[in-house]
Amino acid sequence: MNPNEASAGGSRGERSSQLKKGALELCVLALLSLRDMYGYELASTISRDIEISEGTIYPLLKRIRDDGLVTAYLKESQEGPPRKYYSITASGLTNKRELEMEWHRFTEGMSRILMLRGPYGGQFTEGVNV
Repeated sequence: MNPNEASAGGSRGERSSQLKKGALELCVLALLSLRDMYGYELASTISRDIEISEGTIYPLLKRIRDDGLVTAYLKESQEGPPRKYYSITASGLTNKRELEMEWHRFTEGMSRILMLRGPYGGQFTEGVNV
């Protein structure tokens, strides 16, 4: 099958979207561990490095607020109405550390697998039977 064609697992865009959603919570918690931010600011900051839509961030913020990982408060803005800022909680910091460890284990494993070589890309790593 052509890699550009849709598979049983969905299109390449759908798979990319699912991967981003899983990583987005970690991105939000990591940014909020640095300082309080409002929703649009979070979306803009993340979208500099990862392609996301602004609308993706708000359902996530609601969910992690409901889960007690962040709190929200209104703060006056010189550029218009008050903005809703989000602040990470102690539980959010703990969750961030756990997600970060999971992310590192996942990406290290992916890196090892992607470095394997086979008949179409070089040599197998010793001891690997693919």
